[in-house]
Amino acid sequence: MSTPGDAVERVFREQYGRAVAVLVRLLGDIDLAEEAVQEAFVTAVDRWPAAGVPPSPAGWIITTARNKAIDRLRREATRDARHAQSQLLHAPGRGLEEEDTVRDDQLRLVFTCCHPSLAPTAQVALALRLLGGLTTREIADAFLLPEATVAQRISRAKAKIRQARIPYRVPAAAELPERLPAVLAVVYLVFNEGYAASSGDTLVRPDLCADAVRLGRLLADLLPEQEEVVGLLALMLLTQARRPARTTADGRLVPLGEQDRAAWDAALVEEGQALVRWCLARDRPGPYQLQAAIAAVHSAARTGRDTDWAAILGLYDRLLALAPTPVVALNRAVALAEVAGPAAALAVVDRLELLGFHVLHAVRADLLRRLGRRGEAAQEYERAIALAGNAAERAFLQGRRAEAAAADE
Repeated sequence: MSTPGDAVERVFREQYGRAVAVLVRLLGDIDLAEEAVQEAFVTAVDRWPAAGVPPSPAGWIITTARNKAIDRLRREATRDARHAQSQLLHAPGRGLEEEDTVRDDQLRLVFTCCHPSLAPTAQVALALRLLGGLTTREIADAFLLPEATVAQRISRAKAKIRQARIPYRVPAAAELPERLPAVLAVVYLVFNEGYAASSGDTLVRPDLCADAVRLGRLLADLLPEQEEVVGLLALMLLTQARRPARTTADGRLVPLGEQDRAAWDAALVEEGQALVRWCLARDRPGPYQLQAAIAAVHSAARTGRDTDWAAILGLYDRLLALAPTPVVALNRAVALAEVAGPAAALAVVDRLELLGFHVLHAVRADLLRRLGRRGEAAQEYERAIALAGNAAERAFLQGRRAEAAAADE
């Protein structure tokens, strides 16, 4: 049974980024906006168990955060603070919760976080913090970095925005190309954190996936002729389409090859495939378009065994040429295993410098299992389990480890 505490946690996951975006617009101060929203959630923890969850939880959080910001400005009443307080007190009630306004606020905040005067790594970390509501630990896991490093990047980015008076707005058309790569990276990282949560008990965070898709649609509306924007939206839609089949009713992970594809969202598949065809017709492939094309090939197969792995490997070859990262090479190795066998893939994986990334150990364990090297596979699953931050992933890997260990006896 859902409790008020569960409701606060759910609303935090679903609405934190929206509330911060609205408060940044009202206050013009990221730190103050974040603190006010966090205080509002603390108040919700105290009040909702006794008073019940309000009819509009998100509106309640935003209004409470606004009032707390006003109270704080009154307490710290300098001339500037009184001016800010006056603006808040006279801000119209309309617009605090209206969906279009909130969407615009989120888009403005994405572009503010991705201002070119901020280092690219700081841009992404800050946006994940403010828009996704991710903790510093979760962001550190996504980047494979120490938590202290990420905390420092976020703190410096906020200070830079404040000191440089970086405007809170969607940039003019001429500025967009320079800003777009970081924005797309942020949106995709938010989506990935939602689709494969780096920590917690559940594999998927639907709120983050929905936020990322919503931002992707906004960007596509804003820049309908940008192939990479359309490619990213297609990639997210085709991936999101698999979500109903990605876990069992009790939350256990189901690998892509074993999913019931009849459960995939047909409307999202159709929309994503149409966008991929639009990109192919433009013939200006970029990393997001190629990843979307890979997802489209998966979506065209009726079962996992029907997958055209040769086509996927060819797309990964092109992707690796454009984005030669170890993670892309690892994903390509998975396709290579289906085309050339697990030994060929293992030779590639063993050359990758991704130690500490649990997915590498999980892939290596699977290849060893397929090669009949069960004892080594069990040890590799053990390494993956130790590094995985998500309970559902750990449970899946523990099952595979047990199978490998039993077969080796």
